[in-house]
Amino acid sequence: MTAPDTATRPLDVEQAEAAIVEHYPRLVRIAYLVLPPALGRTRRVLTAHSLAQRALPRGREREAGAQAGRRGRVPGPREGGGDPGYAFVRLRVLRSALDAGMPLTFRALPRRAQLPPGLPQVWGLRLFPRAGGAEELALDQWLATLDGPARAACVLRALERLPEPEVLKVLAEAGVADPAAAVAASAGAVDDALFGSPEFDPCVLQARPTDLLRRRRYLRAGLAAGAALAVCGALFALPGGGWGQDGAAAPPYARNAAAEQALDPAALTRVAAADWRTSSRTDFSVWPARGDRTGDTALLRRALAVWARPGTSVVVSATPGTPAGPPMGPAQLLYAGRVDQAVVVLFHDGLRVVRYAEPVAGTQGAALDLARTDGASAQTAGALVLSRVDGNVRYLTAPWVTGVSVRDLLAPAEAPTALRTAADGVTPPVQSPAPTGSCTSWNALALGSASGSHLVTDLGELVPARLTSGAPGAEGEPALGDWSKSACLLSSARSHGVRSVNLWAYTKQSLPENNGTASWLCARAETWRGTAERAQAQFLAPGAAVAAQAAGAEGSPACGVREPRVLAGVLWKSRAGQWYVLAGGSPQFASLAVTGGASGSAQGNRLAVKVPAGAQVELSGTLPDGTKAGVLR
Repeated sequence: MTAPDTATRPLDVEQAEAAIVEHYPRLVRIAYLVLPPALGRTRRVLTAHSLAQRALPRGREREAGAQAGRRGRVPGPREGGGDPGYAFVRLRVLRSALDAGMPLTFRALPRRAQLPPGLPQVWGLRLFPRAGGAEELALDQWLATLDGPARAACVLRALERLPEPEVLKVLAEAGVADPAAAVAASAGAVDDALFGSPEFDPCVLQARPTDLLRRRRYLRAGLAAGAALAVCGALFALPGGGWGQDGAAAPPYARNAAAEQALDPAALTRVAAADWRTSSRTDFSVWPARGDRTGDTALLRRALAVWARPGTSVVVSATPGTPAGPPMGPAQLLYAGRVDQAVVVLFHDGLRVVRYAEPVAGTQGAALDLARTDGASAQTAGALVLSRVDGNVRYLTAPWVTGVSVRDLLAPAEAPTALRTAADGVTPPVQSPAPTGSCTSWNALALGSASGSHLVTDLGELVPARLTSGAPGAEGEPALGDWSKSACLLSSARSHGVRSVNLWAYTKQSLPENNGTASWLCARAETWRGTAERAQAQFLAPGAAVAAQAAGAEGSPACGVREPRVLAGVLWKSRAGQWYVLAGGSPQFASLAVTGGASGSAQGNRLAVKVPAGAQVELSGTLPDGTKAGVLR
């Protein structure tokens, strides 16, 4: 197969390696799905890993560029801001997987991908992915009926989410003779989400023994060779001045100049204490290095080593959407010091904040936490969590924070309690909102600066979430009265990578039978990754201590800048015992209607209709231009 020549630019082999390391599970899954099922699951698993690892070009930048020219050059950035390094290695994996599916003939020498993989190799075990359900089995059987190009088209469309023109382009670059025919053959009524099933994940495997009796016979014949390999392996494992065992870090397997530089404590970036005053940016990139252990080279080396290769004893966590890979270059040091009964190190690499913690004595029980923080502002980069002990949290505040106080959101009338931070910006212990149990208080941190004050709260992650109030696009400081009724519902946003939560009362409604006035609120949680935002409509009855969730949605633009409108309804019982369906919409709605167990309509954005107890109804709204809009779901 010969790929067409496209506009290219040189690709450094280290950039390709970084793309392989970051996207390794995805590349192996692509190879596994494209390889012919006739190989058997064990050989497909090993071959898929081999093809992904061999996607690394040989030599340095010059050789990588030359090889790209011979086999279809390195693709430049695609529309949508795709990673050119990932596109390049994905193309190499596709080519190799397609080559592996070609039959061997006597008329031509076999290609490397057509031969069994030399490495990786597993003896005495059969490896195969976890079994899925009936839908995964049907998909696997359907893929077996397709040829290699058609399977590649399926993978690019369903797993990589590429549009059809991009699929045709990648197939052509991979050397497919008729990309259009491959795309046509791949069309089928298949749930694209099944391609991400564990059934097709060659990185999550099950193991079973091979033929035990045959293996025993072969064991005697290979005893001498095994002894020789054991001696060679022992010699290979001896330290040779390179990477060695560092605390809780796993044993090293390879050497790489760029990776070694990223793990050198001397190469860490250390920002001066006053740089934030003159910088055009006000985020984590201008935080100075603080703490009493910033000069502890051994500690920093251990922390960087664990970040690059965490051992089995290290507790690793990452917020959703955060890459868990090693640093791609020298990181920025934010903090290194003792906090309570642990030693904590904080790094920032432009995309993530990384927290390493180990006991004061020894390295057993080390922990590594990663959180995505790209696009941070002065308000969302005001503090980081240093430690959590017995339900208490210590924060490290930004250098521009001039005052810190604690406010209980459930007691808005009470004055905040001022905190005295240490010289390095570390706060005293602050009680964190309890993740479970009764919600009797909800602490938020008020961070003051020259530009004003803003509230943040701990949602179980490295970066506390900012709290705001106001209509979408006009968010400001929190309305404490509304937050006092809604703070306990924040527990549903824990550990989801939330950057900020905005709460606004989008309408008020006079209840029937003179039962007072209710409020309709919408809380929208924005995430650091920009997807999977959570919108929640809440109903606050007169005199109620806590708002009730009326509707919720994940990944919906409702109640945000892109789609500010929101509509929700509840069944409500008056003091006289009459049931009503109540509905409240944002100001964008011109009329509301209810059908089903009861019918009725109202002009405007509020509705109240009598219904029998337990009635099932459908609620809808109409915009001023006549467009129909449904409830939040």
